[in-house]
Amino acid sequence: MKLNGSSLSKESDESLLEKYTSSEDLNVLGELYTRHSEMVYYVCLRYFKDEEKSKDAVMQLFEQLIVKIKKQTIQDFPKWLYVVAKNFCLMELRSSKKIEISTDEFVEFPTNLHPQEDYAEKEERLSQLEKCIQKLPEKQRISIDLFFINQKCYKEVVEITGFSMNDVKSYIQNGKRNLKNCMEKSDEQI
Repeated sequence: MKLNGSSLSKESDESLLEKYTSSEDLNVLGELYTRHSEMVYYVCLRYFKDEEKSKDAVMQLFEQLIVKIKKQTIQDFPKWLYVVAKNFCLMELRSSKKIEISTDEFVEFPTNLHPQEDYAEKEERLSQLEKCIQKLPEKQRISIDLFFINQKCYKEVVEITGFSMNDVKSYIQNGKRNLKNCMEKSDEQI
């Protein structure tokens, strides 16, 4: 899909994005996406832990971009694409039931008050949880991500991060408390 030697390859992401939204030329979108497809692949590989599934996801995401780009105002394409790729992977994992990410695993708040909570509300809560995770201090975010999302044990988190066992336990405990506070604040704003 790479357009080597093309005049497009010298243009900025913003310029290519603008060109695509006005012309809907898939070659332009292809050039823009190719620049960042390696990052997309590694995001997918992080979640799927499977090279072939990750390669397939890169292609599926390109197909989704054809429509998604037109529906949103994008300020920073690589950052936006990272979030789109991450959300795609999480949705795939949820729908395949390989992992069940429950907000209750992170924080204890009364989700059972609304037993008829519909799918859209659950997705909104998961989306809010992901935003709260991103707000955590880096060491807490890394520890929470490895422990809960990637389902690593304390010892594996220590080996991966180089943090001490006491630090890992502290980061996870403090991270859970910060997530609870963040989720409660977001509930108050609704």
